Amino acid sequence: MTLAPHTDGPPQHRHGRHDEGFYVVSGTARFTVGTTIYDAPAGTLAMIPPGAPHTFANPGDEPLVLLNTFTPDLYVQYFRDLRDMIAQTGPATPEATAQVMSRYATEVATDYAD
Repeated sequence: MTLAPHTDGPPQHRHGRHDEGFYVVSGTARFTVGTTIYDAPAGTLAMIPPGAPHTFANPGDEPLVLLNTFTPDLYVQYFRDLRDMIAQTGPATPEATAQVMSRYATEVATDYAD
């Protein structure tokens, strides 16, 4: 996936039935896990286990390119659904994104332990 400069990702969320991996191909990703923020330069691999609240963003001045994995592959269809929603209704809102997430054992995270 490619994130434009100075772009936030989805609302912080947790997956109930799959882990998620991010490999930073180029740019610098900003991962937020609960209340902790990590800046990850190109070459970083981040693995998010089921249940861990997380999000990501591109705080930099260049596009962020991420290779994204899911095990098992339950969440792949989420991106197709999100693409279709954006094509039909325009830019994704946090509420609309959360609604699509809910189809794939994923919920917005509003509480997390430190």
